[in-house]
Amino acid sequence: MRIGELAEAADTTTKTLRYYEDQGLLRAAGRTPGGYRDYTTDTLTRIDFIHRGQAAGLTLAQIRQILDIRDHGQAPCNHVRDLLDTRLTDIDRQIHQLQDLRDTLAGLRDRADHVEPDTCSTDQICRYL
Repeated sequence: MRIGELAEAADTTTKTLRYYEDQGLLRAAGRTPGGYRDYTTDTLTRIDFIHRGQAAGLTLAQIRQILDIRDHGQAPCNHVRDLLDTRLTDIDRQIHQLQDLRDTLAGLRDRADHVEPDTCSTDQICRYL
């Protein structure tokens, strides 16, 4: 199928498909006698995997690693599990940092309820912060 047909079937853009190809995520497509890219239906499976990897928070570089392992005839499952473990650890750390930030903001907001804005001295920008 041509690139426009593939883009429509994969719910993406031709620009994205060319980018994926440039980044090594998609194998170079064959060409028609007229020079158009000619993709196989297997490419849809690959694009679906790329989208699912992105939805899981993996980078395109990480997804390319997984695809490379598969392309070399090996199952990438252990590598994917390790990437998911790392991603979970990162998410847990971010959640903790966001909770700390929320607590800080809530404390600042609580203090703001007890200080009238017109009592701020001119040498302060805002005593709420």
